[in-house]
Amino acid sequence: MPIPKLKVTDLRREAIDLLKEKAVRRGRLTEDEAKVDDAILMENLHLFDEEGFLIRAAMLAFYKDPEKWVTSSYIKIGYFGDSDSDLKYQDEIHGPLLEQIDKAIDLVYTKYLKALIYYDGIQRIEQFMFPQEAFREILLNAVVHKDYSACNPIQISVYEDKIYIWNDGEMPFGLDSTEKLFEKHSSKPYNPKLANVFFKSGMIEAWGRGFDKIKDACERYNGRLPEYNISASGIMVLCRACDKYLKLQQGVPQLVQNDQNHDQDGHDVVMMILDFCKEAKSIPEIMDQFGFNSRTSFRRKYLNTLVKEGRLKMTLPDKPKSKNQKYYS
Repeated sequence: MPIPKLKVTDLRREAIDLLKEKAVRRGRLTEDEAKVDDAILMENLHLFDEEGFLIRAAMLAFYKDPEKWVTSSYIKIGYFGDSDSDLKYQDEIHGPLLEQIDKAIDLVYTKYLKALIYYDGIQRIEQFMFPQEAFREILLNAVVHKDYSACNPIQISVYEDKIYIWNDGEMPFGLDSTEKLFEKHSSKPYNPKLANVFFKSGMIEAWGRGFDKIKDACERYNGRLPEYNISASGIMVLCRACDKYLKLQQGVPQLVQNDQNHDQDGHDVVMMILDFCKEAKSIPEIMDQFGFNSRTSFRRKYLNTLVKEGRLKMTLPDKPKSKNQKYYS
């Protein structure tokens, strides 16, 4: 679909530079191919029609305000509480589609998802409910397969233990279930011109490999595969929290087991707590350092036992931070 009023000079400079940077880094364009004039670049990306007008894919990918022509070309994010009607807060991501992806992922993983903490030896590790690499591929699929003639934006709904990603689009014929999507299949994007732009940028793969990347990322995370519900109303993807995240959420300390440093009784955590408390520490400081979410669980499993055994004792530091706070060393 041509956009007769849109000129190459109207396209957002930052979006074009982003494509060039990512394409060269991934080897999809050579440095010489990336240095060509913008009009030649658009021609090489097949974003002109036979009459010489830029087409809608160029506008969606590179124009500063694609909603001028396509009202649904943005991403909406919301955090929900106990029910679907309990919306706590929300954000919207606007601008060229090429820029929306990184902005949306950064926002989801810094504002909407809480990283819980566990330890591998003395190394502090952040644990999210769902692997970021897999989430990225799902979001890219939503952008490439979306029906932009519809009026609804891509929607990301975040809950305490799951994420939904919905788009008003469809999958190729025959790919109508989670099982089939994760089998070997050819790549048939709903918007092939737009998909080619994202492919050249290095953000998506050809030959349907995006689903292989999702599967590999979930396996490395010991998490569940996302569940796809494909219907006439669109594509809904459910991403459930992995087991390790759920245990951390319940206040169960997670240890990475190895022959040298850990055993089944949690002795490694005990030694780290004792080392940390060489200088007097408050309960909140200890809990924050080791990722405990439940004060009751921490007291029952560690603090009460260590105090009873005489390995920790209540003390007053030289300069207490709070007169009402109990310190241990």
